[in-house]
Amino acid sequence: MARIIGTNIPDQKRVVIALTYIYGIGKSRSLSILKELNIDKETKVKNLSSADLAKIRKYAKTIKLEGNLKQEKILNIKRLIEINSYRGFRHKHHLPVRGQSSKQNARTCKGPRKTVANKKK
Repeated sequence: MARIIGTNIPDQKRVVIALTYIYGIGKSRSLSILKELNIDKETKVKNLSSADLAKIRKYAKTIKLEGNLKQEKILNIKRLIEINSYRGFRHKHHLPVRGQSSKQNARTCKGPRKTVANKKK
């Protein structure tokens, strides 16, 4: 298994798909990285030369990925909470942030239902 930025990427998959195993790289960014480095997107990871892997590692160090990206995401949410914005309030109270209804649904955000005794009428 090849290792890039602390993440093992599978040998049996194509490079385009294998790079998406790294947090912060999706399919479109993966395609743009390979195009910039002149690496064929159809080759499997096990068939890459060590020079190609070195090029990918060097390029990956220039962009925010993995831990740095996660840390930035957490800091952005903390900033929203500190400035008492509407989105920060929604994050703080574990409610949907992007305008979704929360009367009947939003179980993913709110968690499992908390039963209340004697709620029948």
